[in-house]
Amino acid sequence: QVQLVESGGGLVQPGGSLRLSCTTSGIYTEFYFMGWYRQAPGKQRELVANITSGVGTKYAEFVNGRFEISRDYARNTVYLQMNSLKPEDTAVYYCNAKYGVANHWGQGTQVTVSS
Repeated sequence: QVQLVESGGGLVQPGGSLRLSCTTSGIYTEFYFMGWYRQAPGKQRELVANITSGVGTKYAEFVNGRFEISRDYARNTVYLQMNSLKPEDTAVYYCNAKYGVANHWGQGTQVTVSS
């Protein structure tokens, strides 16, 4: 059974940092296209960043150099380091794994940026 479990969310002040983790089981993430998405209340889910089975990465424009996606093959884990957080980054952050027709999602972790 495939599972993606996000962790690391929470409440942080503007300008602060968080590191999200996506721990997987049931798949070998080295073959997967891994990504982080987010969904704010009343808005559509949107891509934050993704990383290929190699080391290629892509970021949404709003990231603007503040976030970094990375992966640990040995731990089957993908990370999202988020710095210089803004109130508009408040959302539920979801981990995603794609390989061919396979498309898996985690349950999400809440990130709230507020003073």
